[in-house]
Amino acid sequence: MSFDARQFRTALAGFPTGVAVVTARADDGTAVGITINSFTSVSLEPPLVLWSLAKTSPNLAHFACGRRHIIHVLADHQDELARRFASRMADKFSGVRHGDSEDNIPLFDECVATFECATRSMYEEGDHVIVVAHVDRIDQREREPLLFWAGRFTVLETVASSRG
Repeated sequence: MSFDARQFRTALAGFPTGVAVVTARADDGTAVGITINSFTSVSLEPPLVLWSLAKTSPNLAHFACGRRHIIHVLADHQDELARRFASRMADKFSGVRHGDSEDNIPLFDECVATFECATRSMYEEGDHVIVVAHVDRIDQREREPLLFWAGRFTVLETVASSRG
């Protein structure tokens, strides 16, 4: 390779992505949540999406095939939620207002969209696992999205104004 890991990461940071939090329930009923920015569509028929998670994540088992989860596409005012669920804090849900879906999965309000899913397949690639999920329900609202660009959270206005 003619580049190192840092250069690769820096180059990838030039691609703005949306930010999402994925929630699930552990076998013991504990709420689980992680921040992702590796979310995209795979298929319209059937409705499939994918996202990825580090192989070393302690949460990997909670998203195994057949397990239910919700992908929350965050709105521009939800950067603190993104930071919280990207952290290693023990109880990420402490003090965070949320409800539960019909499947008892933690559900946040005020997001751009939510996708209620079941994991269909998982593929190990490099240092991550790609999760492909079947979408059963969606909810969407008219909100501006939160973005991750150049190593920081941003909003559409910031991206547009930085172009000059």
